Amino acid sequence: MTLSPDLFPILIPAMFLAPLLAAALCLIVSRRSTLQNTITLLTLTLTTVMAFGLLMLADTYDVGVVQVGGWESPFGISLVVDRLSAFMLLVSQLVLLSVIIYAVGQGIRDGSKEQPVSIFLPTYLVLAAGLNNAFIAGDIFNLYVGFEILLAASYVLLTLGASQARVRAGVSYTVVSMVSSMIFLVAIALTYAAVGTLNIADIGMRMGDVGDGVRNAIFAVFLVAFGIKAAIFPLSSWLPDSYPTAPAPVTAVFAGLLTKVGVYAIIRIHSVVFPGGTMDAVLMVASLLTMLVGILGAIAQSDIKRILSFTLVSHIGYMTFGVALSSELGLSAAIYYVAHHILVQTSMFLIVGLIERQAGSSSLRTLGSLAMASPFLAVMFLVPALNLGGIPPFTGFIGKLAVIQAGAQDGSVLAWTLIAGSVITSLLTLYVMVRVWSKAFWRPSADSPEGAVDAFPVSLLPAKDRVEQEERESPGRMPFTMVAPTIGLIGVSLVMTFAAGPLLDVTDRAAQSLRSTDYVDAVGPDASEAGRDTTRGSNAVDAERPADRAEAGR
Repeated sequence: MTLSPDLFPILIPAMFLAPLLAAALCLIVSRRSTLQNTITLLTLTLTTVMAFGLLMLADTYDVGVVQVGGWESPFGISLVVDRLSAFMLLVSQLVLLSVIIYAVGQGIRDGSKEQPVSIFLPTYLVLAAGLNNAFIAGDIFNLYVGFEILLAASYVLLTLGASQARVRAGVSYTVVSMVSSMIFLVAIALTYAAVGTLNIADIGMRMGDVGDGVRNAIFAVFLVAFGIKAAIFPLSSWLPDSYPTAPAPVTAVFAGLLTKVGVYAIIRIHSVVFPGGTMDAVLMVASLLTMLVGILGAIAQSDIKRILSFTLVSHIGYMTFGVALSSELGLSAAIYYVAHHILVQTSMFLIVGLIERQAGSSSLRTLGSLAMASPFLAVMFLVPALNLGGIPPFTGFIGKLAVIQAGAQDGSVLAWTLIAGSVITSLLTLYVMVRVWSKAFWRPSADSPEGAVDAFPVSLLPAKDRVEQEERESPGRMPFTMVAPTIGLIGVSLVMTFAAGPLLDVTDRAAQSLRSTDYVDAVGPDASEAGRDTTRGSNAVDAERPADRAEAGR
């Protein structure tokens, strides 16, 4: 079935407006929790369907553009969907929908046991709106607005419950994010001063006229701003202390999606605005250090949440490695790995939430015998753990292999060094996952350093390890509404394994479009001046640099 490109002007704005309007509606009916749940679930189901439609449209017609308010590019706000943004939209909507089903099943509370959360669902929908806005933004200031929406919603979600640890983590996260935002604003100001436009495609056309020194300086500022958001070393120290304190659903969606927005921004800016590769060596070194420092940090941890937070940092290095190669194969591998990691990392944090509900803690010093207590939970943990470790034939293995192949195609000494680092990181990740399995699931609980969790009241556990009683209404039991979405995400990652060929074809076409003039031709000012159809781009790969295109078109 072929969808009409006339759907672009309907679906693209709806990806942002639908969750935003639903958030307002949820606030209006804040005293009716069942109605709030229904509105949220229906909205995220709708955006998931729309994201799938946008991916089909983008894969057929290359690029869809909506000029908000009728203002032509580059003066107005451009909302753009190509294969990359459509792919990210679909994966993120699947995660958002799964996590909210899990959260509703868990019954997150922020006050007394009798008072349900009234602000959680509206804030979650605002988070979804900001996320979608970042993916469809066609100008860098609108991308900044998307990041700020994410920041505002993130602080509320991180501090849900207002415990001392959560407020401290929320303040730390907000300060770091505000620093990143200020650096991003500096990059925007420098870009506008250099080229006189904020439209990403138009910047790509004009940046070639800027001197190498100025261009590299602007790119470096962008990399610092996005590197903080993506948690690239040495800008990643904030993450392990911020995410683990939040409720399991919040931690899961943050770990799965928020850092990937930074990676997405790096891919977009690197490919469209700065395709020359002048900063690739720096990005490759940062990728190597991100892999190694992150996984070494994970080895030193004894809490599963902190272990996963450090592995999250570590695996960002694989994505930026693919981007830094500046090749179609590298970009394709990076896009596939982003999708893989979103699904697996989210499912892992959801499973940790189930472990906490089952045993009352996520500390390896208190856990044990979980495989005997809940064999089903043990299997649920094992599958994504092996996937994260890169065991064939899972998506982790396929994604790592694709990145390594791209590095081997590059053939430089630095690329081969990154390949060696990638293999070492993968082996150490597998070691960490086996360590968690052996201590939390296989070891008898009596052999754990602090004894079996069930041997004493949960309230006597250390504050950093215990789950509040009001969040464990039925200790030892796993509600179906918590288990089902977790299994669903694991299932989607398995589908990605069996459908790796077709999916890699899609990511190949996405990378090809990023490396060609499709995006610039469809979004830039020449598209409106020539009166061309902005819902269709060229399928031909054009290796011209923006400087050459600018000189030819001026």
